[in-house]
Amino acid sequence: MPFEPGEVVAPSDPRIVLEGQWGQQPGVAITVNSGSRISFSFAGERLQLLFDTEGLTVAPHLWITVDDGEPELHLIDDPVVELSAPTGQHRVEVVVKDVNEHVNRWNPPFECAVVFAGLVLDVNSRLRLSGRPVGPRLEFYGDSITQGVQSLSSHSESEGADGTTTYAYLTARAFGATSYQVGFGSQGISKPGNGEVPAGVDSFGWNFAGSPAERVEPADVVVINLGVNDPTLEPEEYSGYVTRVRSAYPETTIVALTPFSGKHAETIQAAVKSLDDPNLVCIDSTGWITEDDCTDLVHPTAAGHAKIAALLIPALEEHTSLRR
Repeated sequence: MPFEPGEVVAPSDPRIVLEGQWGQQPGVAITVNSGSRISFSFAGERLQLLFDTEGLTVAPHLWITVDDGEPELHLIDDPVVELSAPTGQHRVEVVVKDVNEHVNRWNPPFECAVVFAGLVLDVNSRLRLSGRPVGPRLEFYGDSITQGVQSLSSHSESEGADGTTTYAYLTARAFGATSYQVGFGSQGISKPGNGEVPAGVDSFGWNFAGSPAERVEPADVVVINLGVNDPTLEPEEYSGYVTRVRSAYPETTIVALTPFSGKHAETIQAAVKSLDDPNLVCIDSTGWITEDDCTDLVHPTAAGHAKIAALLIPALEEHTSLRR
């Protein structure tokens, strides 16, 4: 049967839950970060997800799951994704697998981004109010590792990347947390990233250029995993970044997680010590993984990310208020 459109639902509708770093603009919600999520529940059989793909040169990759089914991969090069299921109550989860790091994803108009334009229900379907997330709020700021680059294979484009395999995604899920997973390939504290993304110290606090990252509630824990891409790093540069985070979240526990390779670990430890901040802790991750846990000696495999998460989760329980 042909799709008979019924209710049109905007991305800002409270029945749709957006998790992660989303910028709200009239009629659309935009994310440039892997690991961001859309979830909602509906009664009925069919609906359409709408995306604005105008101007995109590389399609973002999404995982879409209906109920307890297996996630299905969708490359968003078309503005409409139609979903169908047997008549009944259903829950849909959409997770951003990857937003390509090699093309502009910072300065609108984007070459790659997820621009969610809402839902169209068929005439016999109804959107239901979902429960809002009730767990702690976790934020991760990192580089290509946090993005999930090359976690699936050595393929350097989105085919090899998956934000849902990362230590950040796995850790957030372990705590039942609402997660803001912000990873930009090649970015450092003072080094710009790929895709026209500025340095970490300049991108913090922004969804993308011109879109401030506004939080309804403060984060419970912020994890910083930046520095491996900085050719050089002074304690003052790292402490300057942490100070920016602290100014946004005066009471939040901030975790300085050193690069997994051990690069700049002593500098980061010195910066943390110099700040004399009781709600700032440094977790040294040197040696958590080896080159054998990576696809290219640098980027962890999915199994490598799982090893990191298995060590990070108890470390966060030890140093923060997070509990499973």
